[in-house]
Amino acid sequence: MNSKAKAILAHITIIGWVIALILNMNNREEFASYYIRQYLGIMIAALLGNLVLTMISGTLAMVWGVIVLVVWLMSLIGAISGKQNETPVIGHFFQGWFKGL
Repeated sequence: MNSKAKAILAHITIIGWVIALILNMNNREEFASYYIRQYLGIMIAALLGNLVLTMISGTLAMVWGVIVLVVWLMSLIGAISGKQNETPVIGHFFQGWFKGL
């Protein structure tokens, strides 16, 4: 499986992410690793934001969900186009925090 296919697979549910991670461990490719880190960061931010905002307001949680969907789509489009598009505002943190992936 090529690097672009792994990057796209990483965006298709958590199971796809795990499969892409395992496939990339045998033959580490930077493009795939980039999007594996981005997707992990997006999902962690989505989960934490949703947990916090649900306690505050259901409406805020829904708005957060829409923001996460848009960011996920931007990341998926970047993977499909073959460009390393960083997640706005926090993407550079994901690359540093998860550099071992």
